[in-house]
Amino acid sequence: MPPLAHELASPQQLETPDTLHTKEWLRRYQRIRQASERLCQPLSTEDYVIQSMDDVSPPKWHLAHVTWFFEAFLLAPFQPRYRPLDPVYDHLFNSYYETHGVPFPRPHRGTLSRPTVADVYRYRAHVDAAMAELLESPPPANAGEIVRRVELGLHHEQQHQELLLMDIKHILAQNPLCPAYRDDLVSPPEETPGDLAWLEHAAGIREIGHDLQTGFAYDNEGPVHRQFLEAFQLANRPVTNAEFLAFIEDGGYTRPALWLSDGWQQVGQAGWQAPLYWVKREEGWYHYTLGGLRPVDPQAPVVHVSFFEADAYACWAGARLPSEAEWEVAARDASMGGNFVESDHLQPVAAAARGSAAAQLFGDVWEWTGSAYRPYPGFRALPGTLGEYNGKFMSGQMVLRGGCCATPSDHIRPTYRNFFPPHARWAFSGFRLAREA
Repeated sequence: MPPLAHELASPQQLETPDTLHTKEWLRRYQRIRQASERLCQPLSTEDYVIQSMDDVSPPKWHLAHVTWFFEAFLLAPFQPRYRPLDPVYDHLFNSYYETHGVPFPRPHRGTLSRPTVADVYRYRAHVDAAMAELLESPPPANAGEIVRRVELGLHHEQQHQELLLMDIKHILAQNPLCPAYRDDLVSPPEETPGDLAWLEHAAGIREIGHDLQTGFAYDNEGPVHRQFLEAFQLANRPVTNAEFLAFIEDGGYTRPALWLSDGWQQVGQAGWQAPLYWVKREEGWYHYTLGGLRPVDPQAPVVHVSFFEADAYACWAGARLPSEAEWEVAARDASMGGNFVESDHLQPVAAAARGSAAAQLFGDVWEWTGSAYRPYPGFRALPGTLGEYNGKFMSGQMVLRGGCCATPSDHIRPTYRNFFPPHARWAFSGFRLAREA
C-alpha cells in the first residue's frame, strides 16, 4: 500500500442512507475511489496486466470492474444523460452478473491487453465525473435507492481493494526476483503471543446475524436468528507460524489420517508441503511478503493456508475449527481494533494475548471456520440483478471471519461472512482452534 495509508477508508461509521446528505456520500465516494488508485501507485505498467492463475484478476481489471459496478447499477438506471465511454466495457468488466449480460470469461481476463491501463484510468475518470453529477443533484424520487446502491458499491470497492493486494502478491510472487510491491512498509512490532489458552463459553441459545434494518451489512449476514450452542472453548489467539511449523516437522503433510479426503487429494495433486509462499533454505524458512522475501516470523499468525490445512492441523492438535456461530458469539464484545490495511504492515503481526480476552479476532488473518457457506434461516437475496452478489455462491464454500491485514478497518464487523472454496490459499487466511468444553 502506498505511503498515504492513513487516507484510506476512515473507521468512522456513516449514518443511514435516509439521513445522510448525498454530498457527504460524494465525499466518501471520492475518498474510497482514490484509495483504490493509491494502492496501484507502486505498480509498473507490466504489473497491471498479469493474471497468475484463474482466481487472480489483473489489477487493471479490478480498477475497471469496480467502475463498471457504478456505471451498471447507478448511472445506467438513474442518469438519463449518461453515455458510456465504450459500450463494450459492459461485457469486458461484468464479473458474474448473468441476469445483467454475458460476462467476459474469468480465466481469460489476462488476455486483455486492450483497453490499456491508461484507458482504464480514463474510464474511471469518466464514471467518477458522472457519479459526481448524480450525487450532487440526485432525482428526488430515487435518492434513497441511489444512496443505498452507492453504499453497496463502495463496500464492493473496498472488497476489491483487499483483493487487489491479494492478487498483486500472487502475481509478484511468481517472479524469481521476488520483487517487493513496496519497500517502505511499516515494520511490525515485536510481540510474544504467549502460550495458547482456552476461553470458556457457556451453552445456550444465542442470536446470530445482523439486523439488516440497522446499519449496512450484506444480505448474507441476516436475518438475525437463534442458534443453540453447546458449551465450547475458543483459543485466545490464532495459530502461529511456530506452531504450524511443528505440524510440518511432525510429518503433517505426509499423514493421510489427519486430512479430509478432498484435502489429502489436493495435497497430492498440488504437492503441498507448507503454506503458500513458504520457501525452505539452509538457514530456515522464508516466505514471500508484499515487502519481498522475508524470514518467517515464528510469533506471527500463520497465513495463506487453506481450509484443508487448517482442518488437518486442528485434527493433529486434538481440537477443531470453531463454527461461525461460535466465532461470532466470541467476537461480539471484542475490540474492533487490530492490524488492518491502515496499519501499513500488509502482513500478519505477532500480538500479545491479554489475559482472558481473545486476541486478534479482527485484522491480521481471515479465520477459517468449520461452517459451510449456506443461507441463514429466512435469508432473502436482494431483488433483481444485485441478488447475484452473494446468494448464488452458497455452495462449495467455507466461511471465514474477522478481516485481515489488507482489509479497510471500516469494512468489517462481527457478523461479516467471507467465503472461499476450501482449497484456496492466496487469501490472507489463517485460523484459531476450538474444542468442546
